[in-house]
Amino acid sequence: MLDIALNFEQVSARFNPAVLVGSGLVCVVFGLFIWLGGLGYRRILVAVAGAFSGGICGFFMTGRNVVLTAFVALTAGAVAVVFEKIFITLLAAGLAVAFGFAILAGPYITEQVADAKKATEYQTSSDTEPLSLSRTGKVIKDHAADFTDGVKQIWSQMPVRNWAIIAALGVIFLAAGSFLWSLTSALCCSTLGTLLIFCGMILLLLYKGSVPITHISQNQRIYLSVFLAMIVFGACVQLLLCRRAGGKLRPKRQANKGEEENEEEFRDWRGR
Repeated sequence: MLDIALNFEQVSARFNPAVLVGSGLVCVVFGLFIWLGGLGYRRILVAVAGAFSGGICGFFMTGRNVVLTAFVALTAGAVAVVFEKIFITLLAAGLAVAFGFAILAGPYITEQVADAKKATEYQTSSDTEPLSLSRTGKVIKDHAADFTDGVKQIWSQMPVRNWAIIAALGVIFLAAGSFLWSLTSALCCSTLGTLLIFCGMILLLLYKGSVPITHISQNQRIYLSVFLAMIVFGACVQLLLCRRAGGKLRPKRQANKGEEENEEEFRDWRGR
């Protein structure tokens, strides 16, 4: 899969700038919002995440029909809001499974790069003409399909113990969603926000002509440490600030309301 990502990095120099800049800024802005404040606006996050997930599934299931895809996206967003706790628990388990797979797939990714260094039709040194918006979308789609095939290939090569570890991560977060709801939802929001920030920064750096994917692949431990530190920091901030904003203001208001009622009762008693 790394060879696909590196090839995408080279081809991105010819992408339509609106694709890299627009999607990069959207990912960074929403990533920051979810990273530090997703727990306080769970319903908005759940609605957007549900609609996005439903839109992706609907796009492939309905034969790329725009109307049906939009309907599936809206329906998925509404269902996600109704079953908020279940959706966030499943999302947290899915992120844990994806993260575990990414860690355990490291050796197999290296083997793929060593065994399969093939050039694609887009990687030509002589062709430097910028791609149109539609052509850019086609290249991204082709790389996404190749990436999916790479994931399937690595999954089939993994031993049973790796499958057991990945499955255990999913089960742990499913159980944590029932017993440690606040912590699970905070980790889910923080992880999703961090992932969006990383993706957005990579897209913006690609627009500037940098090679972020190459740099990350050469310094995996450093960026993995940064990724984990951002997750922990974001979860702690959300648990402290969002719970304080949502959970401690209510008792204070209730206390003030109780004091006002006591004063009114006292006045009534004095009046009598």
